[in-house]
Amino acid sequence: MAQLTQVELANWAALYAATALCCAIALALSVVGAGVHLFRTRAWNDVRTFRQALLFLPKAWWLWQRLYLRSSPVIIAIVGWFALTLRWS
Repeated sequence: MAQLTQVELANWAALYAATALCCAIALALSVVGAGVHLFRTRAWNDVRTFRQALLFLPKAWWLWQRLYLRSSPVIIAIVGWFALTLRWS
């Protein structure tokens, strides 16, 4: 197996950093978006019993997951475009 050159190693590190940055931005936006949605719909008003409270948590988690997972194609596109702009040799 061939060793990575300094340029390739730097490019891979940059790709991992870009992916981490994009994921952090997506995480922040999805948390804010889920919070705004829950606030606008006043979803906590329906929670009156312990059972409803237990069911509220998975619903809120699923709302956040849908928002976060929708960002995956965008993250792949941004990082893929970034990878194409790097010089690999």
